[in-house]
Amino acid sequence: MTKTLGILTGGGDVPGLNPCIKAVVMNALEQGYRVIGIRRGWAGLLHYNQNEPSTREYYVRELHEEDVRTIDRTGGTVLHTSRTNPQRVSPKDAPDFLKNSSYGKKVAGEEKIDYTDYVLEVLENLGIDVLVPIGGDDTLSFAVRLHKEGFPIVACPKTMDNDIFGTDYCIGFSTAVTRSVEFITNMRTSVGSHERIGVVELFGRNSGETSLITAYLAYVDRAIISEVPFNMQKLADFLMADKRRNPSNYAIMTISEGAVMEGGEVVESGEADPFGHRKLGGIGQIVCEEIKRLTGQHTMYQQLAYLMRSGAPDSLDRMVAMSFGTMAVQLIRRNETGKMVALHGGKYTTVPIEMVLAGRKRVDVPAYYDIENYKPKIRDFMGVPMFLS
Repeated sequence: MTKTLGILTGGGDVPGLNPCIKAVVMNALEQGYRVIGIRRGWAGLLHYNQNEPSTREYYVRELHEEDVRTIDRTGGTVLHTSRTNPQRVSPKDAPDFLKNSSYGKKVAGEEKIDYTDYVLEVLENLGIDVLVPIGGDDTLSFAVRLHKEGFPIVACPKTMDNDIFGTDYCIGFSTAVTRSVEFITNMRTSVGSHERIGVVELFGRNSGETSLITAYLAYVDRAIISEVPFNMQKLADFLMADKRRNPSNYAIMTISEGAVMEGGEVVESGEADPFGHRKLGGIGQIVCEEIKRLTGQHTMYQQLAYLMRSGAPDSLDRMVAMSFGTMAVQLIRRNETGKMVALHGGKYTTVPIEMVLAGRKRVDVPAYYDIENYKPKIRDFMGVPMFLS
């Protein structure tokens, strides 16, 4: 019997999603499978109205070779994305046709509705035999839920933070670091010309790996990561000393958006999203203001944010994305579901999908970070993974 695969992307976009989609589709078609692309991640399944044909046209499309032939040449995701969590939907965000319906149940202790039952019905209605979600730990947390409900899942990990538990590498990380190093290298001309202190804020909620690796490769003066609270006076003193030592009389540093000052809190704003996260960002601006207050020095602040995840993937992200997509179809062919494709020690492998929820992947501070001097420091390179993860 011909299998029908479903594929979707969720959470933040990263370079490498399109090559992964293409690899899944091309390998699946080679096996004689059908592939159904679901638009806008989990939102596509939640907002698909089985009694309204127009929603099928909007949220669902069968993917053929001509649909994916050129998509690997660009960044982002042709299937689009969202941060929808069907097991925790605010009543105001529920589709109108589901409000006051028999679907869903209230989440204990919260003003949220769990519509997992409806998503499972939609998957059955679409005739999808196996679902391939590509996403980070938030997106894949709902994939775990579907797996526990008995639906076949093969997941592909992506996030430029590289913080999904169970894999050494996630699609998007290499390109994000490459972009960041390039921007910092270019930014040096302005920071140096004005003899200032440059502060570059990078994505990284729970893991400071992006800040750490970028700082290491760009050879910045100091790096602040999410895992280690920092002392503002100490940091300012370091940067002033760095500036004096530099023949061009400037200093530059990176900082994770999830970093905190000693005794402080993470800088967040806005309402929590469906996964319980508020918008991060702004710690770099606060650090700049404090540097000026403590030292009298002018600063330059750059929040790279979405620039890190824009554009086409680099060669490493292409290779990993294509390999992950190919592996996913190979697993499906062997009826091995309930798994996430992964990289361990530089080799492709798989882990149980539940591994996503088993912990948080964070920087190995004792091995890779100098807490006293706020710098990357690899104690011993022998046996260290390529991306220090």
